[in-house]
Amino acid sequence: MIELSHISKTFRVARRNAGLSEAFRALFHKEYTLVHALADVSFRIGAGEMVGYIGPNGAGKSSTIKVMSGVLTPDGGSCTINGRTPWKERKAHVKEIGVVFGQRSQLWWDVPVIDSFELLRDIYAVEDASYRRNLEEMTELLNLSELLRTPARQLSLGQRMRCELAASLLHDPKILFLDEPTIGLDAASKVAVREFIRRINAERKTTVILTTHDMQDIEAIAERILLIGRGRILLDGSLGELQKRHSRVKRIAVDYAGGRFLPCEGLTLQSGDEGHAVFAADTDVISVSEAIAHLAKSANITDLSVTGATAEELVLSLYEEFQI
Repeated sequence: MIELSHISKTFRVARRNAGLSEAFRALFHKEYTLVHALADVSFRIGAGEMVGYIGPNGAGKSSTIKVMSGVLTPDGGSCTINGRTPWKERKAHVKEIGVVFGQRSQLWWDVPVIDSFELLRDIYAVEDASYRRNLEEMTELLNLSELLRTPARQLSLGQRMRCELAASLLHDPKILFLDEPTIGLDAASKVAVREFIRRINAERKTTVILTTHDMQDIEAIAERILLIGRGRILLDGSLGELQKRHSRVKRIAVDYAGGRFLPCEGLTLQSGDEGHAVFAADTDVISVSEAIAHLAKSANITDLSVTGATAEELVLSLYEEFQI
């Protein structure tokens, strides 16, 4: 369904130093720096997949999304989505995609949300029966009944993002691009958005490409992860594969009533308060059972738990591994 092959994109960015004299000088002589946003990006995504597209700021995530949505024309390479080149066949292409940018809105600011929905219906030429069916479904799933008559500027961020998701799905897109869809949302709103995305994928088989810095989004939604850094795809695999790859370190949290923990090779104290401590056990050096036995000899343990690396720690280890 989606195939990118050797996509590259370079931007020319104006630079100048601070100060009035530098600003005046820049009027006549501008200095530019070339920024290689994308360099030889290639991957394939099948129908119905849910993919997390991750990487540090400036890695090229949003540029890739813009290429795939037809907003940006690359300098080189090819991109084929449902048999079309996005930037060459934009009208036909946009009818089959939905896009949500967390920091930008497709809702008209001063009119009720329902007016924006109806304008989008006309833009996408959605049949009345299909529009009514989708509107009723989105209103129920996202709890929009109290929001439809409210101007977008009067909505909270969480309310607006629910409306943005509905707006992106009114025309039954086959592909949904989500660029930071939960940025700034409270915990309840994030959970609601994640559950909605999973349901849409399960019921409609909608392909979802998600870019985010919130690894809880990745854990909740993505089945596959693409890591980009310095404009290149560095890793392609499932979250489970990443966890196996970086499962060497286990976290051991203990509550204790008395005693003093003694040093042990392969066991590192990460944090500690009176009666509670967290250790990192390198299983290449010491097994979990050996670490627990050592801790039990050192102090009177009243409670203990063992966990693997969190998603954030997995991604941080990837950043360190690839030096991005």
